[in-house]
Amino acid sequence: MRNLLGVPRIAYFGPSGTFTEIALAQLEAEGAFGETVERVPAGSPPATLDMVRDGSVDGAVVPFENSVEGGVAPTLDSLALGSPLQIVAETDLDVSFSILVRAGTTAGQVRTIGAYPHAGAQVRGWIAENLPQAEVVLASSNAGAALDVQAGTVDAGVSTALAGQMLGLDSLADNVADVGGARTRFVLVTKPAPVPERTGADRTALVLHLDNAPGSLVRALSEFAARGIDLTRIESRPMRTELGTYRFFVDCVGHVEDSLVAEAMRALHRKSGVRFLGSWATANSTGPQPPSDEEAIRWIDQLKHGGGER
Repeated sequence: MRNLLGVPRIAYFGPSGTFTEIALAQLEAEGAFGETVERVPAGSPPATLDMVRDGSVDGAVVPFENSVEGGVAPTLDSLALGSPLQIVAETDLDVSFSILVRAGTTAGQVRTIGAYPHAGAQVRGWIAENLPQAEVVLASSNAGAALDVQAGTVDAGVSTALAGQMLGLDSLADNVADVGGARTRFVLVTKPAPVPERTGADRTALVLHLDNAPGSLVRALSEFAARGIDLTRIESRPMRTELGTYRFFVDCVGHVEDSLVAEAMRALHRKSGVRFLGSWATANSTGPQPPSDEEAIRWIDQLKHGGGER
């Protein structure tokens, strides 16, 4: 739903100052939209995606996967449930944090520190070593932690340098991360649409709903293995119905226009529930592309037309 000036409206997991807004700016710089966008903050990844579903925005940027903590559960669950959405682009960021405080606050005065769960998990060791007296308090987002500091509800916050600059907060420490080189992948999501063109450096994502029976996961994964398709991620999330029931999130190298990827998807569709999350160009190459089966296609075509063996 574009605004009155015809500018696309893109929601992001906010408020302003989150890594997700930084990722949105990076997608803009990379030309993902082809024009300037109106940025619309939302309070959580599910709320961000629901704005796409109800038509109030044209697309949404949400965190998808972190190299330290894995998949972002609220994003994954929201993509798996509700009306279908589609990932059309991605970008990733180096992620480290600033420990923000109000002016004049010293490390010894910090008794509470606000942190979004994924952020808190990535600086747990630093907090234990440098602020052992501090109780970690849940924040709504990285920028939300900074707002909590500004409001005085916590003494410090695990946040972004951008949020600190925007709110006029001081930093006890910058570039904080228990694991160096951590990266987070962010995705641009729209309503279902024609998939972006194949680039030769693509990723396809699926959600598998498998029978709760012995061997069902092995049989599903064998559809990729038998065709030489490289899996770059597999993750389970509970179905929330009963213990032991899961849905599986699978990313593979390749595009739905690659014949072997499409063939694997058809095979999975015949035997299980499959939700297509999209095929799109990767931000970073992650593995070998699917092998070509053009020669095999030519061979079958030759046999069909009486060419015989050669």
